[in-house]
Amino acid sequence: MGEWALKNLLRGRYAGSIYPINPGYDELRGKRCFPAFANLPQTPDLVIFAISDRRIEASLDDAIACGVPAAVIMSPLVLDDDVTPNLKARIQVKIKNSGMLVCGANGMGFYNFRDGVWACGFDSRCHTGKGNASLISHSGSGMSGIIDCEERLRVNVAVSTGNELSVSMDQYLDFVLDLPETKVVGLFIETARDPAGFRAALEKARVRKIPIVALKVGRSQQTAELAVSHSGAMAGDDATYTALFERYGVHRVDDMDEFATALILFAEFNPLGPGGLVTLHDSGGERQLIADLAHAIDVPLTDLSHHTVTALTQHLDPELPPVNPLDAWSRGGASAAQQMTDCLTIMMQDENAALGAVMHDRAPDGLIYKSYIGYMEHARSVAGKPVALVAARQGTGADSLAVEATHRGFPVLDGVTPFLKGVRGLMRYRDFLAAPKMNDEKPPADAIKKWQKRISQNAEVDEATSLHMLNDFGVPATRCGTAATFAETSRIAKEIKYPVALKTAAPGISHKSDHNGVILGIEDEASLQLAYAEMAARLGPKVLVSAMVGPGIEMILGAHRDPQFGLVVVMGFGGTLAEVLHDVAFALPPFDAACARRCLDGLRLRPLLDGVRGNHPAAIDAFCHVAARFSVMVEALAVNLQEIDVNPVIVGAQTCIAVDALVICNAAGQCSTLSTNL
Repeated sequence: MGEWALKNLLRGRYAGSIYPINPGYDELRGKRCFPAFANLPQTPDLVIFAISDRRIEASLDDAIACGVPAAVIMSPLVLDDDVTPNLKARIQVKIKNSGMLVCGANGMGFYNFRDGVWACGFDSRCHTGKGNASLISHSGSGMSGIIDCEERLRVNVAVSTGNELSVSMDQYLDFVLDLPETKVVGLFIETARDPAGFRAALEKARVRKIPIVALKVGRSQQTAELAVSHSGAMAGDDATYTALFERYGVHRVDDMDEFATALILFAEFNPLGPGGLVTLHDSGGERQLIADLAHAIDVPLTDLSHHTVTALTQHLDPELPPVNPLDAWSRGGASAAQQMTDCLTIMMQDENAALGAVMHDRAPDGLIYKSYIGYMEHARSVAGKPVALVAARQGTGADSLAVEATHRGFPVLDGVTPFLKGVRGLMRYRDFLAAPKMNDEKPPADAIKKWQKRISQNAEVDEATSLHMLNDFGVPATRCGTAATFAETSRIAKEIKYPVALKTAAPGISHKSDHNGVILGIEDEASLQLAYAEMAARLGPKVLVSAMVGPGIEMILGAHRDPQFGLVVVMGFGGTLAEVLHDVAFALPPFDAACARRCLDGLRLRPLLDGVRGNHPAAIDAFCHVAARFSVMVEALAVNLQEIDVNPVIVGAQTCIAVDALVICNAAGQCSTLSTNL
């Protein structure tokens, strides 16, 4: 590792002084070697530690004593026979007290290619300093697996952050966003150690219109545990990260192939104009494949205009239909390349085309034909729109032309699915930037004052009180009241008017239906008396009486506290569907009705709201406005709220009303961890 650290500094042509420290040598790779820090002719700006964990503590003390301001620690800081506090804890205290900036530990260092600082103890390929993408990774292999193996992606700065003993991902992100050549940033994320700083950095990226591509691990319990064992990180709720990425326009990918492809596309194609994708093929089967995959991945293929179809017909062989995706190869021959060029150019000139793709497989030995690049060069010069060359798979070998063409703005990519997902990311980021500014809805000041005081005095708020709170914040809730005797129950039912619902209000029963604690559709006092007697005998005399609500679709609104980012709102299909299908979306509060609508539109059961089999369409706009007001309430009462479950919210043809609610809060105003039932 020490040898490679020195090699890398020399390969990167670092312009400053380099001082190897090793008492066993007089010279290393043409550089004078020094026995210790105290013997250096000047204080270095950075020390790269390439020594064992048994020696690093004393060496760090020497560096701090010399006033070294920054360091790279790649080792894990683990001793088999350690004492308490352990080595990692001791090192972290020393770093904090000294103010030293440290990359690591338990990482692979960093590469600042733009300034010639290759501070890494592992081998790498040759790089130039003219990159347009930055990469910040909690995983060392997540960094090297991209920059060492993907020449088509030009990187200016890459960092393996490791345990982040002093510098966290958000600080690196803030730094690379200030570099003038950064067009896209890739993040390989295990967790955000500074949630507030991370949100601030994402907001900076949003304002500067620099897209972020994120590969977030930790979706499952097992990967969350692995993250802890790998870097000592606490992985937050993955649903919260989904909401976080939605808020700031972050494009999330699922694996390394998608990661690299998306970074290349954003580096070369952003910003993207309006419209869909047009694709050119030399295979009827692969043309059908792209149509299937684009539909599944939700990438819009351009519906060609009449003018485009007419123009294509004049160039295609008679047996080829002028449609997108377009198979323009039939009889081949000497004029085939010109025919392909003309067809691609015509499609890309369509007013509804945002970008194009030449979908041709690699030539033998993994090479590409120069004629493919010729199609793209001509089409882009005429249409002024981006175009990529995409192979269904790479096969064997590589081709320097693929790298050179990519760097000239004609990405040569491998794999249809990663390409389509990258295109989807481009389009969503385009739409994110074009979305109107969020409408700020102010919560009623009197309601805030009233309910901040009220909920601060209780650990759990009963259903009736919860529904009253919703009403005060403009979230329509069913009329209800609590009673402890039948006389009170009868009085409330008469005030509300029959038919009514009767529910247990016994303390400690949050999910009433699990205890047969709900009786619906009670039509008169005699029926009410029988129902009350039976429920009181089983569950106690305290009950809730509420008005019945008309038919509609059961939805859910809720919020739970994420240990990193605070309260997160959940919305989607409710009732038993919430427990069985989990067809819900997450958003950070506060948000407006437009954001709620975007969340709903992404749900699997979304077509149910449009009305099926003769049912009236549900009042979607009403629900979205209610969800927005709910999010404003959550934000306003965030200090004391721990969890809210409003399930179901009945969305009828014209109305939207909450019929059940549970609020859990912390009386001290400091919310503790609590498992959520959402």
